Amino acid sequence: MATSQEKLAQSLEVLKGFQNKQGIAIIKVEAISRVHKDRLFKNGFIKKVMKGWYISSNPEERKGDTTTWYTAYWQFCEVYLNDRFGKEWCTSPEQSISIHGGNWTIPEQLIIRSKKASNKKTDLMYNTSLYAVNLSMPEETNIIEKSGIQLFSLPSALIACTPSYFAQKPMDARIALSTVQDASDILATLLEGGNSTVAGRLAGAFRNIGNERIADDIIKTMKSAGYDVRENDPFENKMQFSFTNRTVSPYVNRIKVMWQQMREPVLKHFPQPPGIPKDKAGYMKLVEENYKSDAYHSLSIEGYKVTTELIERVRGGNWNPESNEKNKQAKDELAARGYYLAFEAVIKSIEKVFSGENPGKVTYDDHGDWYREMFSSSVTSGLIQRADLAGYRNSQVFISNSNHIPMSSEGVRDAMPTLFELLKNENDPSVRSVLGHFVFVYMHPYIDGNGRMARFLMNVMLASGGYPWTIIPVERRKEYMSALENASVKQNIEDFVKFIAKLVSEEMK
Repeated sequence: MATSQEKLAQSLEVLKGFQNKQGIAIIKVEAISRVHKDRLFKNGFIKKVMKGWYISSNPEERKGDTTTWYTAYWQFCEVYLNDRFGKEWCTSPEQSISIHGGNWTIPEQLIIRSKKASNKKTDLMYNTSLYAVNLSMPEETNIIEKSGIQLFSLPSALIACTPSYFAQKPMDARIALSTVQDASDILATLLEGGNSTVAGRLAGAFRNIGNERIADDIIKTMKSAGYDVRENDPFENKMQFSFTNRTVSPYVNRIKVMWQQMREPVLKHFPQPPGIPKDKAGYMKLVEENYKSDAYHSLSIEGYKVTTELIERVRGGNWNPESNEKNKQAKDELAARGYYLAFEAVIKSIEKVFSGENPGKVTYDDHGDWYREMFSSSVTSGLIQRADLAGYRNSQVFISNSNHIPMSSEGVRDAMPTLFELLKNENDPSVRSVLGHFVFVYMHPYIDGNGRMARFLMNVMLASGGYPWTIIPVERRKEYMSALENASVKQNIEDFVKFIAKLVSEEMK
């Protein structure tokens, strides 16, 4: 007779068959036997999303941790909505624009259009929901698919969205508008529908972001076709700079817009920079004394993936849902060693800044060295793959308990040079410090260690203004994470600025 461990291993084999390439399993209850479902649920390998639907989960995940759900969210929506509506569904025009602008933040409620919908709300996990409304969908040619999610095409979404969207989501709207290369696609729909009011609104929106050519094309073409068009700007304020039509990636413009919009709060709340210290040796001595301070563990984690190795460990009775303390201790020791080596590399970067080199250029040149030092010991010990030292990540990452989903690996490669360009060109050290830290974490360019890397970057930039090395206390982790979440999801940087400014001010006393 099979042992309980052998039976669980059999169920894990079934679960493994449901996994997609990200290691996430989306399971409709009819597709799995009740025996396997109950066994997997009891041992914490699956979670219930709603009646009749489950997702794979990590049995070691703490109660209330939303990471598994947020990791699976968009894949779940794809599978569930395709099962319910076939391909006859799409997100609302407003949500479509946000996604076109590179914003995959988990919404509290995702609005879906479908002629098969019954105008009902479907509750999901952790206060998220779907609301499927019975509304007309765009023509098939105006529906596109991104990562499995059906969207209005950008031109059709811009035409169909509510006027209030531009004021409510100005960053997403501007980023999406900035990716439009020519007015022709938008004009074809505007002319066909006789949308003179919408034409005036879109002309004003394009002019707001500095795209005079598209704005003029819309107005002139509509008037030539006999429509009375009155231009109006749907945004509540003007942009401080214009986008370039050469930029294809929405992520590049997103970073630029965030930097521009978030500079003022930093300048408002941060103490004045003391300037490069005359006693550089004394400053460096104080920095050296901080090396023992532990950096936060990585914020970046992925879903719990069922592997053949795990199945065999379960089958052999060698799996325990409790953490392996010996292995954890070894990882902690290697992390401490890697932190020290990276810290020493950061000190060399500060010395370069003190010698007169541009701080943005120094971090651009050196941040890869910090990362390699941080994880070289873990590679040698076989805890992480050698390929992880190659550079920026090649897969999606997720942040524990955060609605913010970092940009794709392709987006990272587009946007990281933009971050360093902004750092090089920024004259104020407080802006470099706060926004350098925030934007780095916002992008999450590495598989692991992003929080530590961001704090190293912050401290090099603080040093460039003569500010003291500043440690973010573990005791204030909740406040720190909340401020970062507010900045990432709502683009409100105020809390994060005040948080860092207070810590720096306390160090300066």
